[in-house]
Amino acid sequence: MEHDNPRESPSKEGSSLPGEWPSSDLEQALSQILHRLSGQESRRGKAKNAALQDLSALIDATEGDKLFEGTGTSLRGMPEMLGQVAKALEKYAAPPKEQGDRSDGHSEVAEKAAAVGLLFLKLLRKVEAAKNSLVCPAWKTSLRHLSGPIYIFAVTHSLEQAWTSPRSQDVAGEVLALLLHVTECGSVAGFLRGDNEDEKGRFSVILGLLKPDLNKESWKNNPATKHVFSWTLQQVTRPWLNQHLERILPPSLLMSDDYRTENKVLGVRCLHHIVLNVPAADLLQYNRAQVLYHALFNHLYTPEHHLIQAVLLCLLDLFPVLEKALHWKGDAARPTTHCDEVLQLILTHMEPEHRLLLRRTYARNLPAFVKRLGILTVRHLKRLERVIIGYLEVYDGPEEEARLKILETLKLLMQYTWPRVSCRLVVLLKALLKLICDVARDRSLTPEPVKSALLEEATDCLILLDHCSQGQVKGLLARILHSCEDSKLVNCIRKVQQVSEGAPCDGT
Repeated sequence: MEHDNPRESPSKEGSSLPGEWPSSDLEQALSQILHRLSGQESRRGKAKNAALQDLSALIDATEGDKLFEGTGTSLRGMPEMLGQVAKALEKYAAPPKEQGDRSDGHSEVAEKAAAVGLLFLKLLRKVEAAKNSLVCPAWKTSLRHLSGPIYIFAVTHSLEQAWTSPRSQDVAGEVLALLLHVTECGSVAGFLRGDNEDEKGRFSVILGLLKPDLNKESWKNNPATKHVFSWTLQQVTRPWLNQHLERILPPSLLMSDDYRTENKVLGVRCLHHIVLNVPAADLLQYNRAQVLYHALFNHLYTPEHHLIQAVLLCLLDLFPVLEKALHWKGDAARPTTHCDEVLQLILTHMEPEHRLLLRRTYARNLPAFVKRLGILTVRHLKRLERVIIGYLEVYDGPEEEARLKILETLKLLMQYTWPRVSCRLVVLLKALLKLICDVARDRSLTPEPVKSALLEEATDCLILLDHCSQGQVKGLLARILHSCEDSKLVNCIRKVQQVSEGAPCDGT
């Protein structure tokens, strides 16, 4: 029964003389509440709301100057104690450790979050009142201690997650909005980096608070930590991000190396943000760029289309950084690049791939690799030819994303490697004509705009093929016109003949 006594003390005194708390009693009451929030009592069913009720009564019964200044004789002081209470509240409302796919206790977490959010709103309103009164300068120090834990709480519960409810999300959103208002920040990005030049920003503080939960042993204890870190990281861009590189790179790599696909994708997106917003010189220092490359490259062996998409986008932005370290002498053959290595692996996977989602993912990113390599794509021409012909033969569903992207790839390929195209004239011409015939005779659910896009892209490829072969396509197609009865195919052939006439035949 001893654990009931600390609870009774603040409630009785708080209800007697509002605003007249002796400072020493106020500190003692806060210390007791902090102890109860941080101890095992906060996990018990009957006592789970007791400390919150006492803290709410304490905040209501105490004026701003007393709440933030205290006596000044405490070693820690009231601002730091309030910061400790805020940390304890944030931990109290945090979701439990992940247990596979179980969602036990999520409704209880949402209830706790709503209650804690209301307390944070009261605290922030006290800060706002003290700020407007101009007689309590200690509010600035208190806000510095409060802002970090309150921000983590708000981000944890304002995003739609398994442990949130509409009510907890609304309360957390209000907390975040009021926090930005009290700190005079126009956005979360401004809050983290500092809106003014003389303002340091709070990103470093947030990283410090998250650090104990972002190491190899602890990062899964709180399932919200990875989302808070990822979302917060996305808000900070260049030139503010590079100074924190040593603190943000290890957690990002740690998440990307997990066995769960969702964590891998989250980590890869963090790495992508780092690549985009940290200068190349900092990434090349200490071989960081190579570490990133090898971590990403290994994910290409995983048959998960969401992960492959995230990895390929990140690699395409990492290639320019890696190639800054390459030095090419004009009298020697150009060395193979990381882009060559990745494209070779992608083409190896594309040839036998039969899963539509993976086929679309690979095809979606193929044009970017051809653009990146330019004329050096000629190194992969044979394999690209096999992939292009194979993918053009397979129906890809109503949206036809894979075939549209393959046609875009073929157009780019002919533009960059036109001297090598004429010897492949017959194979490419057959594949394009077969595609046009298949689309023209298609009676499936494919929308007409998609069919029109396919026919237009295929016609453009025929025009480019004619240019690369010095007009041979136009002559071959002329023979078909006499025997062809399909109007769509005839229209495509006539368009090729009309556009080709008078056009230069140098392939450019």
